[in-house]
Amino acid sequence: MRTSRHYYVESFDTISLAPYRISRSPFAHRYTTDQTVHAVYCNRLYPMKSSPDEDPIPAYWKLRRGVMLYDVPEKPLAIEGPDAVELLERVLVCRVADLGIGRCRYGLACDDDGSILMDGVLMRLASDRFWYVIANGEFLSWLGALAVGLEVNVFDPHSRVLQIQGPKSLDVLDAAIGGGLTTDFRYFRAGFFEVCGQTLWVSRTGWTGEIGIEIYTNSGPEPTDYDALWDGLFACGEPLGMEFSTGASMGIRRIEAGILDNGSDIERDLTPYGAGLGQFVRLDKDDFIGKAALERADRSQLLFGLVCPTAMPEPQMGVSYKNRHVGHVTIGTWSPTLDVGVGYVRFDEPLGGDDWFAKSVSVHDYDGTPHPATVDTLPFVDKDKQLPRVVWHGRGPVPGSG
Repeated sequence: MRTSRHYYVESFDTISLAPYRISRSPFAHRYTTDQTVHAVYCNRLYPMKSSPDEDPIPAYWKLRRGVMLYDVPEKPLAIEGPDAVELLERVLVCRVADLGIGRCRYGLACDDDGSILMDGVLMRLASDRFWYVIANGEFLSWLGALAVGLEVNVFDPHSRVLQIQGPKSLDVLDAAIGGGLTTDFRYFRAGFFEVCGQTLWVSRTGWTGEIGIEIYTNSGPEPTDYDALWDGLFACGEPLGMEFSTGASMGIRRIEAGILDNGSDIERDLTPYGAGLGQFVRLDKDDFIGKAALERADRSQLLFGLVCPTAMPEPQMGVSYKNRHVGHVTIGTWSPTLDVGVGYVRFDEPLGGDDWFAKSVSVHDYDGTPHPATVDTLPFVDKDKQLPRVVWHGRGPVPGSG
């Protein structure tokens, strides 16, 4: 089955993954049962549901109120060498040279026509060492081709990522590093830590819209001892109520948080402006791939949020305005926090002379039944995006700027 570019398999014991270059997680044996439903993302299996009939709501509320651990399939790519900055400046629409060591930055890569090829988080581990954590899709060969003639090494470091997310996530990290976490470790910052006795790269990022961290295996000087890391994190996290969760609860929260998925929400023909991501384009920097096209591009936004009180929006449901088909849903869920259906709508074209925001539209379920909905901005929950910016003060997180 295929939904929103995630491929689902109920059991991987009965299929051969090698011909498809699909990799299992080194943590899979710690949570997989014969009921686990796996999905494929970045050619990596990850646990989507603990069973076909899993109810994700209890884990959702534990994420929102406590702390949860996720084994996620996002894929870091390494770009290292004297010409690493030159390559990344050419590929990404954001600035790269001024990114400090231990800092993260959201970065889009575009094709020559200005359409989005990839989105991800760029991190600077050293002056000439970067990791670009990509979303779904193949990107390593693109970087490798553009690196020809440059003194730079582009490769897959084979890093698997664990996300610890929720209000108590920094408490878990503090325990895992033996104490001493400081207020300097703020949103979109990163660094090397001794995590449960292993040197690993950790970032203040995540895919939930909550305060959280991501731990990158095989990022330090030695290969990661996966079982020791898993056991150590749970020894630190279980007193704080940390549990493992599949992607089902994270999926609900990422939609509420307005986080876009490349290839499904960010469809292949969208420019950053069409996706509502124009603020991340730096046309004032030197030439980069797609710059000329973006300078000429229509600045109209085509991707918005959608609030539907009477139904849950689902992928490919049609959207109409004044009895005319105008777009489709890319993803949706029922928001436990807002108690309404929420999702993303991709409009076919701009609304001439006006903006789609706040317009009353109809979402048509699969049998054609219309449901009233309102076009909204993203995110749906935590409109000011303050939750992930909480500052650590040594005795648990308190509100503050990131």
